[in-house]
Amino acid sequence: MRVFNEIRFDHLRGDLFGGVTAAVVALPMALAFGVASGAGPAAGLYGAILVGLFAAIFGSTPTLISEPTGPMTVVMTAVITNLIAVDPEQGLAMAFTVVMMAGILQILFGALGLGRYVTMMPYTVVSGFMTGIGMILIILQLGPFLGQPTPPGGVLGTVSNLPGLIEHLKPVEFGLAALTLVLILLYPKRLKRYLPPQLLALIIGTLVSVFFLSDMDLRRIGEIPTGLPQLQMPVFSLEHWRLMLLDALVLAVLGCIDALLTSVIAESLTRKEHDSNKELIGQGLGNLASGLFGGIAGAGATMGTVVNIQTGAKTALSGITRALILLVVVLWAAGLTAQIPLAVLAGIAFKVGLDIIDWSFLKRAHRVSIRAALIMYAVIGLTVFVDLIWAVAVGVFIANVLTIDRLSRLQSRSLRAIQRPEDFASLSLDEQAVLERTGGRILLFKFGGPLIFGLAKEISRQYAVLEGHDVLILDFSEVPAVGVSSALTIERMVLEDLAAGRQVVISGAEGDVKQRLEQLGLLSRLPPEQLVATTQEALARAEALLQMRSAPVAAMATASALA
Repeated sequence: MRVFNEIRFDHLRGDLFGGVTAAVVALPMALAFGVASGAGPAAGLYGAILVGLFAAIFGSTPTLISEPTGPMTVVMTAVITNLIAVDPEQGLAMAFTVVMMAGILQILFGALGLGRYVTMMPYTVVSGFMTGIGMILIILQLGPFLGQPTPPGGVLGTVSNLPGLIEHLKPVEFGLAALTLVLILLYPKRLKRYLPPQLLALIIGTLVSVFFLSDMDLRRIGEIPTGLPQLQMPVFSLEHWRLMLLDALVLAVLGCIDALLTSVIAESLTRKEHDSNKELIGQGLGNLASGLFGGIAGAGATMGTVVNIQTGAKTALSGITRALILLVVVLWAAGLTAQIPLAVLAGIAFKVGLDIIDWSFLKRAHRVSIRAALIMYAVIGLTVFVDLIWAVAVGVFIANVLTIDRLSRLQSRSLRAIQRPEDFASLSLDEQAVLERTGGRILLFKFGGPLIFGLAKEISRQYAVLEGHDVLILDFSEVPAVGVSSALTIERMVLEDLAAGRQVVISGAEGDVKQRLEQLGLLSRLPPEQLVATTQEALARAEALLQMRSAPVAAMATASALA
């Protein structure tokens, strides 16, 4: 595995232009997410710089832009709120420690090779989860959008206090937030390539507040400390270690999903493959550094990545350029952000929430599948009103159970228990002839496709109603793999037949199937000549076994007749 990302200088112009454009896009988003999280605008900028820089250097997707994102900000907000509630003095420092822990977990996921499993979730769960996060971000912006601080208690606290927020609405700040939102919504698409709508809205909203509303009491960002950020030593509370670890796990998993999904988008646009595990290590190093210097957590950002690619970026030099430009802003130009109204940032974050919601699937989910729609709605509800981890866990569990049930029903149709030629028309004429001659004394079990655990019951059911046979043939010719549950059911069938004095022939067991049967010790219980390659050979061997079994009986009958 290569240590550093792909950094080349043969596309210097495109990489520099992409980095500058991505920095312009990132600035208003970083400020908005920093304020929305509760850690402050500086924390958003530090997160954008550090996560972006380390992910660009040590990641795997050359054009990926990493920074605080809407989903990560929603989780970060909950982390900060919960930890400040349990420890008002050290809560914020503990939250930055959680970001470090999340980074360490991401590094661990990458080192263990778990990257390819992270995004293996049903689309209904991912869609419901992201839609729920979008709704949370919108709800949490209602207070600032209406000109007031976000009420305590998260989503439920904001919803319960909504009548009071509306009653005490501040028209001027509400007007600024609405102006920001309208500017972004109505911004011409053809101009987005040259000037991000968020930056334009930020500039116009700030200028309006400075030149026309200077005598109004508006809530603003205030002065951001210039210079390099201070090192934040980890603050770990033994009393609250479980809460911190769970928060870190949520951040880490969400960051992995966010980053790898964005990497897939970048891969589709550039036709350049990425290494999921290496990308997770880069993301983890970025979040570890961000937490160490008081920044909020981040991940791969779709908007920044797409803009970066569209403006000509080819290598990770673009991400490094973007981080350095934002660093210049923090070091020497942070004072320019002091006059930005919080209502303008609320309008920007509100639009991000609208963009996160999966409107396309929401409108047609019920037409695609009622079950899928119900899963999605359940995940949305759990995400918004209960807990993010529970939402994903319950959604994945239900979706997998339904999928396994459907696969089991489909696979059961390919399971055939055959005793007579008319039981299965696809047999060859020679195979049908053997079954005709043996008169139902051979039971041929033909399996099709992978034998997942959901098929174990169906195999047992079909075997139980077909006991009248002398030879059992298990045909694995069309089986690529056998699950443990199905393998144990097959083992029970074989052992019962052997105990009853019947013969067993196995055909077509190769690769993983043969290995599974060897692990159970089934193959060693049978003579080598009863392990064959094809169904035709298995039937021929079964007929020979029946003839050998009949020969002694015939000889005894002849001897009795002569006597």
